[in-house]
Amino acid sequence: MRKLILALAASAALAATGAQAQVALKPGTPSILQWSPEQQRQWYPAIETVYQVRTVPRGSRVHPLPAAGRTIAPTFEYAGKTWTVDDYMAAYNVSGVLVLKDGKVLLEKYGLGRRPEDRWTSFSVAKSVTSTLVGAAIQDGKIKGLEDVVTNYVPELKGSAYEGVTVRQLLMMSSGVKWNEDYTDPNSDVARAGTAVLEPGVNPIVSYMRRLPRANEPGTKFTYNTGETDLVGVLVSKAVGKSLSDYASEKLWKPYGMERDAIWMVDLAGHERGGCCMSMTLRDYGRVGQFMLDGGKAGDVQVLPPWWAEQATTPQITNGAPAPGYGYFWWMRPNGSYDASGIFGQSITTFRDDRLVIVVNAAWPQATGRELAMARTAFVNAVREAAKGA
Repeated sequence: MRKLILALAASAALAATGAQAQVALKPGTPSILQWSPEQQRQWYPAIETVYQVRTVPRGSRVHPLPAAGRTIAPTFEYAGKTWTVDDYMAAYNVSGVLVLKDGKVLLEKYGLGRRPEDRWTSFSVAKSVTSTLVGAAIQDGKIKGLEDVVTNYVPELKGSAYEGVTVRQLLMMSSGVKWNEDYTDPNSDVARAGTAVLEPGVNPIVSYMRRLPRANEPGTKFTYNTGETDLVGVLVSKAVGKSLSDYASEKLWKPYGMERDAIWMVDLAGHERGGCCMSMTLRDYGRVGQFMLDGGKAGDVQVLPPWWAEQATTPQITNGAPAPGYGYFWWMRPNGSYDASGIFGQSITTFRDDRLVIVVNAAWPQATGRELAMARTAFVNAVREAAKGA
């Protein structure tokens, strides 16, 4: 369990930079990490009223999520008492729970006044979408392959510690570049990266990252690095010659049939945050999970390389990563699942062999924590057990 908590704590990184690098619409807007419960309930579904964003347009067709033959109502033992789904949602400020098995809805519930058509911010879940767009760009031939070097797509990194680093190493957070992810230190990299325009015409995150020294040989050690997830977003948009929002619309939102436009927060340069803060409906979170579970296909179209979905969601590096390892911006968990995870309670958890996707959106009172993670794990495990035989 301790390893699980460490993994969840690490995933908080993506939003920590988000508090600094995105652009508020009104002066004096409080940090997204410090919103009150009322601000969370008001602004998580309407982040476009708080920060500058881009739109990810949906298409004309909606991928159906039909009701399963039966519904589930799991109960579970935790902290000395028996919990229902409603108990869990009320106690942990959950705005939505969706459970899909074989693409069919076993459970769908809303809280905090949220409606099915309401979006909810994803925090670090966005990084898994960014990783998926790398796969799409490889399938399209816009990125030659995982072993291609990063500087072929972001030439501003030539001569820096990123010289020779491959796309795969960046996706595994094993670039070897020195990085300080201390959120309590105002001079840490995570606190400073992307917060100012250092060089006109160069993305602020690229400007910052190319000044960093090397600490390890590339590919040898996992080091959680928030800045590199935004860097991958820059890499994708440069490779495909489009914004991340337009490419996400073209490769995922339109062909797979998302039900509502998504929105994506942008940085100081107007570029989408590769590591943070897409907003989508609860069912569209589920469709992201189902798309990966189905091998990256939209109907008969293979959007991702046939090998991508499984490789991205299985351990690719273990040295320095929480057991059982880390994929391509996807976490592996000790209970056999893989997931996309964001602070304040956002997750898409998938049990591959069970054909099960579990989405939880929430407004936790703090970014992460041992008790919060333990309760969600107990809930997820209970959902998995209840779904057996469904």
